[in-house]
Amino acid sequence: MTTTLAIIGGTGLTRMDGLTVTRREMVKTPYGAPSSPIVFGELAGRPVAFLARHGSTHRIPPHRVNYCANLWALNSVGVERIVAVGAVGGIRKDCVVGSIVVPDQIIDYTHGRESTFFDGGEDPVEHIDFSYPYNEPLRQALINSARKVGDIPVIDEGVYGATQGPRLETAAEIRRMASDGCTIVGMTGMPEASLAAELGMAYACCGVVINPAAGTDNKPVDTDALPDAITAAMDNARSVLTHALQTEI
Repeated sequence: MTTTLAIIGGTGLTRMDGLTVTRREMVKTPYGAPSSPIVFGELAGRPVAFLARHGSTHRIPPHRVNYCANLWALNSVGVERIVAVGAVGGIRKDCVVGSIVVPDQIIDYTHGRESTFFDGGEDPVEHIDFSYPYNEPLRQALINSARKVGDIPVIDEGVYGATQGPRLETAAEIRRMASDGCTIVGMTGMPEASLAAELGMAYACCGVVINPAAGTDNKPVDTDALPDAITAAMDNARSVLTHALQTEI
C-alpha cells in the first residue's frame, strides 16, 4: 500500500503506540538531515508514515528543528497529507488541559527560522496563497473523531499563535496574543504549515492543550505539572488519530 499520510509527532509523541513498523528510512535532503528517520507502518489498518519533530529522543528545541528538511523528506517519499500533533498552551478560557484544538488560522511570531523553499537562487520567487493555512477535510476528520472518542473536549476552530521558544511566554506576551485573537500558543506551528503549503501537501494541526498559558487567572505556568499533563493529553491525541484513521481519513 502507498503511504500518502504522515503524522508529525511533537512533545510527548516521539513514537506512535499501535503503529506496526515495517521499515525506517533516514532521508537525505538538500536542506540537511531531518529530525529523525521516517517510520513507515500501519496504524488501525492504514499505511502511515511517522516523523518525530524533536528527534527520537526529544533533544531538538523548537527553534532548531530543521523544518525544511522534515517537510522535504516527507514529500520526497510520497506523503500528500500531514496531521501535525503539537503540545500547546490554552489562551482562550475554554481551552482546558487535555482538550484537542483543531485551529483554522495561525499567526507567526517566530523569527530567524529557515521558513521557505523559495529562497532565491536560480529558481524564480513564488508567492503562495496562505489565506487558509489548514486543510479543511483533514480538519473535519480530526474534529469528528475527537467528538466521537470518549470524553475529550474539542475546540473546532481557533488561531494558533506560533512563538519562538524554547522558553515559555510572559504574561504580557499572552495578553498581546489574546488581543491579536490567538486561541492557543505553541512553538512549532510555523514554518511547518507554510512549508507544507509550498510543497502542495494538505496539512492540519491537532493541538493538545497541556497547560493554561502564562498569566491565566494571574498565575504562572506550573512547569512541575507539565510532564504528567503531557502524558495524559497525548493519550487523547493517540485515541483521536487512531479513530480518524479507522473512520475519517
